[in-house]
Amino acid sequence: MKPRMPQSTRLLAILTIMLATPAMAQTSEFQLDETGDWAQTAAPEPGTDAYIMAEATRLIAEEKPGKASSMLGDWLETNKRTRNDYIAQAYYLHGLARFNNGREYKALFDLEAIIQDFPESPYFLKAVELEYQIGLDYINGKKRRFLGMRMENARPTGEELLIRTQERVPGSALAEEAAMQLADYYYSRRELKLAAEMYAIFRENFPESPRVQRAMLREIEANIARFKGPRYDGSGLLDAKLLIEEYQRAFPADAIRSGITEGLNAWIDESAAQQVLDTARWYLKVYDEASARFTLARLVRRHPATDAADEALDLMIERGWVVFASDDEQAEDENNAATSGQDQATELPEAEGDQP
Repeated sequence: MKPRMPQSTRLLAILTIMLATPAMAQTSEFQLDETGDWAQTAAPEPGTDAYIMAEATRLIAEEKPGKASSMLGDWLETNKRTRNDYIAQAYYLHGLARFNNGREYKALFDLEAIIQDFPESPYFLKAVELEYQIGLDYINGKKRRFLGMRMENARPTGEELLIRTQERVPGSALAEEAAMQLADYYYSRRELKLAAEMYAIFRENFPESPRVQRAMLREIEANIARFKGPRYDGSGLLDAKLLIEEYQRAFPADAIRSGITEGLNAWIDESAAQQVLDTARWYLKVYDEASARFTLARLVRRHPATDAADEALDLMIERGWVVFASDDEQAEDENNAATSGQDQATELPEAEGDQP
């Protein structure tokens, strides 16, 4: 297996190497072939635009991005308002040089120039990929420079860049990765509403992705975790319950094998019941016993297997709203029911054909 190339080399499509001769310094252009080896392709004429691009590429590959940035900056200042065929390449190399020189925020201006003005250029996708990498660095904690030091929060910029990636190359593998990275980022920071929304967007935009199942489970968990208690909005619980039903239909074997949906359903049922119980207690607090009695009875009917239902039943018994019959009364009721059944059987009307 070949060793992985450094970041700057992976981002380049062409590498140029200076070959010194006794007569003059000449720049030769090399390109990666199908086997991953460098093959010589051309030697641009010194002083031409192609030579400037090749020289800048060489400087970036030799980890001299500052010199490359300065050279390309001068060239762009002269040519950016012309129809020169190398403008898109120059913007990309300038942005790449800035990125490698720790000036990634300034690199965004070059990359945006390509994306906005040269959407048909072969450097369009490269620019989007580099913006995605910058966005990923920012959401993972990299700060922007301010007064020469990295001290400014860049996470909002990172979020925006990942959103733009999805908009600019919709349906692509890069857009899929950006969507999942952003959803996981929101989830890890406990921004649960945004996480649930982003996982839902992922499922909608990439329904055939092998990560749809994971996205659905994370969306369920995010909706459940949004519920802060009985006194808060419980709409997330309803969303989670509907998603669990959808998950069971889409992945029945996994749902049964893992048992995760059963556990989540039980938690949702208990949380919803606690919310109803809290409402009933409020009615009792304001002396609205009729509403409290109705609410408690509804809780017991709808959530019978919960701890909240047990508490509701205790409250109803304390207030005499539920009366249990004694053993003698139960036996008498059973005898009455049996006798009533026998009487109904003996009093059935005779068939018309049997009448005299």
